[in-house]
Amino acid sequence: MNSSLCFLMLITSIATASLLSISMVGHTNPWPSSLPRDLLLRPDIAAKLRLDPESLALASTDFGRLNHAAPAAVFCPSSPLDVAALVEFSYASPAPFAIAARGRGHSVRGQAFAAGGVVVRMEALGGGGGEGRINVTDYRPDDSRFMSYVDAGGEQMWIDVLHATLERGLAPRSWTDYLYLTVGGTLSNGGISGQAFRHGPQISNVYELDVITGTGEMVTCSEDEHSELFFAVLGGLGQFGIITRARIALEPAPQRVRWVRLIYTDFATFAADQERLISPSNEYFHYVEGSLLMDHTIISSWRSSFFSGEDLDRISGLGARHGTIYCLEASVYYDSVASSFVDQELELLLESLNFVPGFAFTNDVTYLSFLDRMHDGELKLRSMGLWDLPHPWLNLLVPKSRILDFDQGVFKGILTRNHSFGPILVYPTTKNKWDGRLSAVIPDEEIFYAVGLLLSATAEGWEYLEDQNRDIVQFCDQAGIRFKKYLPHYTTQEEWRKHFGTAWDKFVEMKQKHDPKALLSPGQGIFPSPSAVQPLSKY
Repeated sequence: MNSSLCFLMLITSIATASLLSISMVGHTNPWPSSLPRDLLLRPDIAAKLRLDPESLALASTDFGRLNHAAPAAVFCPSSPLDVAALVEFSYASPAPFAIAARGRGHSVRGQAFAAGGVVVRMEALGGGGGEGRINVTDYRPDDSRFMSYVDAGGEQMWIDVLHATLERGLAPRSWTDYLYLTVGGTLSNGGISGQAFRHGPQISNVYELDVITGTGEMVTCSEDEHSELFFAVLGGLGQFGIITRARIALEPAPQRVRWVRLIYTDFATFAADQERLISPSNEYFHYVEGSLLMDHTIISSWRSSFFSGEDLDRISGLGARHGTIYCLEASVYYDSVASSFVDQELELLLESLNFVPGFAFTNDVTYLSFLDRMHDGELKLRSMGLWDLPHPWLNLLVPKSRILDFDQGVFKGILTRNHSFGPILVYPTTKNKWDGRLSAVIPDEEIFYAVGLLLSATAEGWEYLEDQNRDIVQFCDQAGIRFKKYLPHYTTQEEWRKHFGTAWDKFVEMKQKHDPKALLSPGQGIFPSPSAVQPLSKY
């Protein structure tokens, strides 16, 4: 071996050792065997990897507290270019590794895990939080397709997007009930709430995306440019790319919200009134949701400033007599000058609804307070040590034609054994507000119900809720209720094939095109990961 080659090998060894020490500052963990060692020759990547126990532990669990899977490393990017470099390296490597983007970790079944791979800590893109990557544009005169919009980094939380847009008198049209979620996270799933019947889910209100595909390519896509990728990514469960920026439609923000809660004892009446309020002929309400309350959950679920103590006592008494009651929740947005008009219209509308007489409750709050209504509840649960518990949630989309059967079999049947706590949501929305080109799948009926069993349990006693969820799914299957899971979790590819139905072949085609080695979002469990390119027929 000649001297120059020996010298080169020595320099390489020194460089490797140096990079190893850089990447492992503050701890003594060995280099993980599941990551290629030549990753250390890329200082732009290696210096941003975290191998310390604290970082790995945080990325090994999520809000669900049901699963645990440790990554080999956590990546803290300074820019989207860093993320692209990481993905491109894995794609080109003879030993590719899985990569998962993690926002706030609000998945409940380990969907943001990357066992033995790398979890990208998306929060690092925003310098640890704040509004650094949020830019609001009131109007773009050279392109009439775009009116007002906000460009938000995929790592940004919706609460920060809201604050930034409200400063300009604007706000997104569609929301989730909880705002401490990331833009990229909800757009990878759907993003639904009580506004969806009017504006569709959040994925139906996006103009443009910046996406890093599974090959490391950075692509700006929209309905007109790279449209196939655009529609695949929205609702695509992170399978085709990592969202690093989204251009989201805005509208003028209202100032106030008149917030109504109506109590029912009969589900059919409750559902009929909900469907009436979301019909095209009724344009009064901007938000409509509903919930089910068992007798033992009324006080714990509703102890808030909305109700007085006397109101809660009356509602609890009604629940004790009937066992289960239902709450229709609706809101109208308005500006302060329209207050008297809102009062008049609301009074007329309430006269036409069939809630229990004397059980209509109203409140008036700011628009910001209404949209951020869940945060106070979170803070209370945290103070009581009841936030970081297992959350074996089940979210279903149930066709209208079978919702009464669902009520009989689940609400009046299976759930009567339930003694956990947490909200149970049930409200209708409309298919025509969901773009059929998106990856998200929904029931094949014009009206379907979002049912969210958002229940919590103790760390030692959550298994019975998992059994209950299985009973509910089994009931639907046996009764022929053609539901779809929202925020789905399945353990076999055959279950995923059934979930996507006729959209499965297109989903696989997009995976092969944009993430051919199945590097991205392995925690969903849809495709073997990482894997070489395989023919469509193998899936």
